[in-house]
Amino acid sequence: MNTISIIGAGIGGLTLGNVLQQHGYDFTIYESAPEIKPVGAGIMMAINAMQVFDWLGLKEKIENAGNKIHRITIANESLQPVSETEILALEYQYQSCNVAIHRAELQKILAENIGQEPVKLNYSLQQIEKEENYILHFENRSPIESKIVFGADGIKSQVRNQILKTGTIRSAGQKCWRGLTDFELPEKYHQEAFEMWGKGKRFGFVKISNQKVYWYACINEKSFSHYTLITDIFKEFDPLVLNIIESTAEENIICNEITDLSPLPKWYSDNLCLIGDAAHATTPNMGQGACQAIEDAYIIGRLLEKSQDFNAIFEEFQKIRRKKVDYIVNTSRSIGQFSQWERGSQLRNFLMSLIPESIQQKMAEKIIKLEL
Repeated sequence: MNTISIIGAGIGGLTLGNVLQQHGYDFTIYESAPEIKPVGAGIMMAINAMQVFDWLGLKEKIENAGNKIHRITIANESLQPVSETEILALEYQYQSCNVAIHRAELQKILAENIGQEPVKLNYSLQQIEKEENYILHFENRSPIESKIVFGADGIKSQVRNQILKTGTIRSAGQKCWRGLTDFELPEKYHQEAFEMWGKGKRFGFVKISNQKVYWYACINEKSFSHYTLITDIFKEFDPLVLNIIESTAEENIICNEITDLSPLPKWYSDNLCLIGDAAHATTPNMGQGACQAIEDAYIIGRLLEKSQDFNAIFEEFQKIRRKKVDYIVNTSRSIGQFSQWERGSQLRNFLMSLIPESIQQKMAEKIIKLEL
């Protein structure tokens, strides 16, 4: 029998594995994919996540594999900044900085630190039942019994659906392309995350390594459903945008509907707990989805320093994390709607430009400060 099973080897599941390993626990991670494959190309690890990786001894490795980002800029279609958030003071305060990185690189670092033994690939969970312990039924595998289960299996979590029987996936009415390309960005953009707001659409890009640029393009689905080419949708944006899109091979572009999860009443049951997107999936507008899964793993680790009663830990974990993740899910949803206004986009940009730097800093700090 397994003592601890983690369902899902995404960033949350792998971070939790690293945390449990640091505390000397035996565990097994079950991943449905035949290999740990990155979905979404690039990702930004904000200062909150980087503090956790520092605690795990992985900060330098991640910084070396990615690109440090010191400024976040929102601009109009012509690349003229509307709002800029400098992060240097916060970097100094927390001794960590934002890192843009290829998801595959990040997952590789997290998986290699755990070692191959605890990670089982090609284990697709079909059914989970509660008897005295949990019985895990995987496709084409013998059932496995487990005392403690963590559901780190994403927004469509089987663990959540079958055991907690709760959770409504909400559409944001937007769709998003994500791309990865070899592109020589002008040097002034090397250390910043840059996002341009247009009418009912926006485009963002960030350098994630020496050659690679990660970009995303979000649209209000209703308004642009008749377009077939991304370049047609963004043709009135600065030529840099079209150059980035056109330099990207088709197989390096993925497209998803943007969704989140309506807040769940409870993230845990007897000897079972959800983390990350399975518990509180958010829209990507604040770049905090994976970062919040990493924080979940960290808080569980900190609670394990004081107690080994997992049920007490799960209850305390939700109490500590609830307020922050609800704030992020709600704020991110609102930003998604505000940033994609179709009427009054100039007014919106003007309003953004009025927000003082000190308020931007306070908002940033609210997000990057760890709760324990």
